[in-house]
Amino acid sequence: MEDKTVMDYIGTLCAGAGEDEAFAAAFFEKLKDDEEIYEEFCYYMVHENFACTVKVEGISVVDVLIWQMDHFKARLDRDNTGTRENRERMVLLAFDTLLNMKKNPDKYIVRMSEETGTDYEGKY
Repeated sequence: MEDKTVMDYIGTLCAGAGEDEAFAAAFFEKLKDDEEIYEEFCYYMVHENFACTVKVEGISVVDVLIWQMDHFKARLDRDNTGTRENRERMVLLAFDTLLNMKKNPDKYIVRMSEETGTDYEGKY
């Protein structure tokens, strides 16, 4: 996949997500540095579906996406995160988190196991 095509798609996602050009450029640079996640992102770009071939400590981008939705459920209910009903933002943040997780998995594994949302009995 050509970098320009990927960058254009990132720009489209960022425009829909309310992210600026600085976020798009930083995300693209991070993405280019990881060939596996770059390919996973390109798969999403072409198919608008996740291949889930890349896993960090057994966690895929879909796992990250679900965790983010669960973790931010209370804020989503109040609709002040900018992610509710914003597919572009949710996808960008999930891939961005997966890229960050690959560099520092322990931090994210702990967060994903401890911060699981508030919608089950006995949480508090």
